[in-house]
Amino acid sequence: MIDLRPKIGAPLQSLSTPLPLIDETRLEANITRVQSYMDASGIAFRPHIKTHKIPSIANAQVEAGAKGINCQKITEAEVFADAGFEDLLITFNILGLEKLERLAALNERISGLKVVADSAATVQGLSAYFTGRRPLTVLVECDTGGGRCGVQTPAEAVELAQMIVGMIPLIFGGLLTYPKANTESDVETFFAETLAALKALGIACPIVSNGGSPSLFSAHLVPSATEHRAGTYVYNDRSMVRAGHCTLDDCAMHILATVVSRPTADRAILDAGSKTLTSDLLGFSDFGLIVEYPQASITGLSEEHGTVDLSKVDGKRPAIGEKVRIVPNHTCVVSNLFDSMTFHRNGLVTRVENVAARGLVW
Repeated sequence: MIDLRPKIGAPLQSLSTPLPLIDETRLEANITRVQSYMDASGIAFRPHIKTHKIPSIANAQVEAGAKGINCQKITEAEVFADAGFEDLLITFNILGLEKLERLAALNERISGLKVVADSAATVQGLSAYFTGRRPLTVLVECDTGGGRCGVQTPAEAVELAQMIVGMIPLIFGGLLTYPKANTESDVETFFAETLAALKALGIACPIVSNGGSPSLFSAHLVPSATEHRAGTYVYNDRSMVRAGHCTLDDCAMHILATVVSRPTADRAILDAGSKTLTSDLLGFSDFGLIVEYPQASITGLSEEHGTVDLSKVDGKRPAIGEKVRIVPNHTCVVSNLFDSMTFHRNGLVTRVENVAARGLVW
């Protein structure tokens, strides 16, 4: 079989497209910048690995000072446990025998596994399966306004915490939320009220976990939180630029693509479609920013084609065969579309890393 992986030292313009590229210098700077902010704010930082799914990057995050990692699936956690990570938090309700079997096996392998629950049904399922097995740490997930999973009120959080405390195979680990952006006051109110009620009952709450890249640099505004979770910052993307968390010069991921057709003066076609850029708009009207032609707009995606509107581009327009770089709207989804990431520094390939936890179910 022909090895199509980029060779170390190869110039980027020589690479076959479409291809995701990771700038080593920007990656390192992103890790340092966010960890420094968390350290200065006195908040433990738990990066979400869903953005990169690569153990070596998680190692760099932990070496910079991060406290453990955040996974979304048992299979992701298994990959990172295989790589030597112990402090793993899975932020998803885990239900069903097939998942509980894997969760219990993982809990026997590592010392710092934690999961979340937002209902009696989830807690009862965990308790029933873990009876007679190594105890499992469970955090209560709270909906502080994000409108996703989570108990709806501090009273419900306390009730579920009491249930966990009363079930011998389970250990109450604390509280967790994934909040709506710019609602730090609401998050703090929810946490503070819940913590006061738990304290009155004599229930210790070791972890108070806040989260989200949209709230990244507002973490210090939730003083009850002991840790913050975020993932996108490590690469950054167009949505992070829009949120004011970074600039385009902080975006470590680019998609290298080739102009394969110029059917009209105002239209170009790229070899990067929905299987490369994803159809995730995140509120944008187009599907990514072309670095070399910022006035252009990627207006449509089919599976392998990206349609570019050039009507607002002044001066030079891209030619057939030209390679361009795209800042994706949502970098996390791009990671799950490719088997490997190509890293570079000063325009030359430095390494190629498998996306070890991509495409995994459960």
